[in-house]
Amino acid sequence: MHVIATTALKTDPAMDDAFLRDLFASVGPISIKRMFGGQGIYVDGIIIAALQADRLMVKGDDLCSVQYEAVGMERWAYKNPKTDKASYMPYWQVPESALHDPDEMAVWAQMALDAAIRSSEK
Repeated sequence: MHVIATTALKTDPAMDDAFLRDLFASVGPISIKRMFGGQGIYVDGIIIAALQADRLMVKGDDLCSVQYEAVGMERWAYKNPKTDKASYMPYWQVPESALHDPDEMAVWAQMALDAAIRSSEK
C-alpha cells in the first residue's frame, strides 16, 4: 500500500486546467473544483478523477479495479489518524504513460466515468 499524504500539497504546474481539459476531452467537457487541498475533476456534476499530491487518480469500483491494478495502478490510501490504519478511497493513480497518450488516457477516463455513474446510481 502506498499512502498519499493529503497535507502540504503542491500542484505540478504542468497539470494546469488546460492540460486537464485536454486530457479528459474524450469524455466530454469537465469542470474542475478545489477539494481536500487538491482538485476534483467532474463530468456533468459527477466526480471522475482527483488531482492530489501531484498524482492524477481516476474513479474506480469493483468492476474496473482489476483492470486498473493489472497495469500497476495504485489505489489511493491515506493513514487514518484516529485508527492509525490505512483508509482506501475509490481512486487509482493514472499511469505516467497515459499523461502523454490521449488514446490510453481515453480508456481510463471512460472507465472512471462509467464507475462514477454506477456509484451515483446506488
